[in-house]
Amino acid sequence: MKTSYVYILTNKYRTTFYIGVTTNLEKRLQEHHEEIASKFTKKYNTKDLVYFETFIDIEQAIAREKQLKNWHKEWKLNLIKTINPTLKTLDY
Repeated sequence: MKTSYVYILTNKYRTTFYIGVTTNLEKRLQEHHEEIASKFTKKYNTKDLVYFETFIDIEQAIAREKQLKNWHKEWKLNLIKTINPTLKTLDY
């Protein structure tokens, strides 16, 4: 099975979050930076990777993405801070 990722991007002010799923995180991040991946990320300039999870099964990744998209902003922030307390941009 192919590795899958759920990831969270944010803007430079850390006020807006975008949650996505992919099987190629590096390529997908490049698409976001080139503004060809999502109208949302282009509109809100959410290009900074602050969180990601790795999955073996794409179906699990999709389920997790749906779960996180239903969370309140505060819950998302708390999740991100468990691995990235300063909300710095992560390298992948």
